[in-house]
Amino acid sequence: MSAAPVLAPAPASWRARLRRRPFTHHNRLLAAVLLANLVLALVTDWRADLDVLLWLVLGNLLLAVLIRQQHVINLLFRLATSAPKHWPLRVRWTLGKVYHFGGLHVGAAIAGTAWFAVLAGVITTRGGPVALLACTWAIAVLLVAMVVFALPKLRAARHDLFERCHRFGGWALLVLFTAQAAALAQAQGRDFLGSAPFWALLVVVTSVALPWLRLRRVPVRISTPSRHVALVAFDYGVTPFAGSSTAVSRNPLLEWHSFANVPAPGRSGFRLTISRAGDWTGALVDDRPTHLWVKGIPTAGVGNIDRLFRGVVWVATGSGIGPCLPHLLAGDTPARLVWSTRNPVRTYGEALVAEIESVQPEAIIWDTDRDGKPDLVELALRAHRESGAEAVICISNRKTTWHVVESLEAQGIPAYGAIWDS
Repeated sequence: MSAAPVLAPAPASWRARLRRRPFTHHNRLLAAVLLANLVLALVTDWRADLDVLLWLVLGNLLLAVLIRQQHVINLLFRLATSAPKHWPLRVRWTLGKVYHFGGLHVGAAIAGTAWFAVLAGVITTRGGPVALLACTWAIAVLLVAMVVFALPKLRAARHDLFERCHRFGGWALLVLFTAQAAALAQAQGRDFLGSAPFWALLVVVTSVALPWLRLRRVPVRISTPSRHVALVAFDYGVTPFAGSSTAVSRNPLLEWHSFANVPAPGRSGFRLTISRAGDWTGALVDDRPTHLWVKGIPTAGVGNIDRLFRGVVWVATGSGIGPCLPHLLAGDTPARLVWSTRNPVRTYGEALVAEIESVQPEAIIWDTDRDGKPDLVELALRAHRESGAEAVICISNRKTTWHVVESLEAQGIPAYGAIWDS
């Protein structure tokens, strides 16, 4: 296949520029949470009332935890994607940004940490039992550490450390918050059990515990069409919905990796398409373990938003075909595929490529070994124009995804892709 002429991008309007970094929907939600906290700082009497200050901490931390809960995420997607297709495209375009909910998590975590620093200062100034002061400052140190390790550059460079800090630090915080709330209630002559902090902590503990209550070690069948990719098949009584993901691990206390589920219509179980992209994935391709750990429930991801539109162009590179495939197989939303990968048959196997071509006979499958690197924006524009689709969903690496999404949105086309916020 030869490359088509590259279309010059249209000049970006001020609205289009406001969709680009750093003005993404994620960052706007983050800013909204911080602004709401600033307003509360101005209108509430937190300086004189310790209970108000405590609720500002608890409210933010509740939001930070619950917005990441799998059941809450699925509910958010269900509500956002229930909009009828006859609604104006601009409204559905905005609803499709539901997967930017991580901005609420980040904003609430930052605000909650800031409010807790104020609370720690007030408690220290007023004095109190040694146990209360010790718990308070231990919490403050842990909260600051979690915020620091979540900074984008540090998180990307030391992701395993970030993950373990959040997991073990989060568990330690639950214990310390409980101890602090109990000590604070005792110092104020109140009953902790049945108090507002008790119920708030109970909600948080339940939210954190729910995925772990479904922890299990399950059998898997792994085939490796090439040294670049592993096709992992599961059939342990769960058939997830298209557009969902599953977290898997070889050591559940140390690290988890989420991948898009690929269920097939009329068949139980599902598959994962995993490319060699680091030590963990490389070891999986080489070792082909017989069992993996899973936890929680299938959780909605960016692909779910296809139901908002009358037609979608899926743009994928490499194993990004995995998240696209269940939607192509289901056929619930008219679709056109653009897939760029190194020799597709040799890399992913003849069976998988044939399965794709059977449901997408008009797909643009670009062999980078044969034809070089394509202009994905131009290919997406061509597929969008020819198919009459309303939106484009890109599943690729960070740099390519952002380039495709921002270029298309600058031309007034709703475009979506992962934002790597977790």
